[in-house]
Amino acid sequence: MELVTDFLGGALSVADERRFVEHLAECDGCERYLDQFRQTIAITGELTPDSISPDARQQLLTAFRDWRRP
Repeated sequence: MELVTDFLGGALSVADERRFVEHLAECDGCERYLDQFRQTIAITGELTPDSISPDARQQLLTAFRDWRRP
């Protein structure tokens, strides 16, 4: 997942990005995963704070409260 987010964010080195793209050309599973990730970003990008119910907001905050990126 971290590799996908780095790829989408343009944070991979040129060599790593080339290897990642080469892998995608041969791996249908990873290509589907990347596609799903892009779709998720597109859909959630349409969300606004006002469009999330208070209950959903609380569930999200609870789910990610203790999450820390290494």
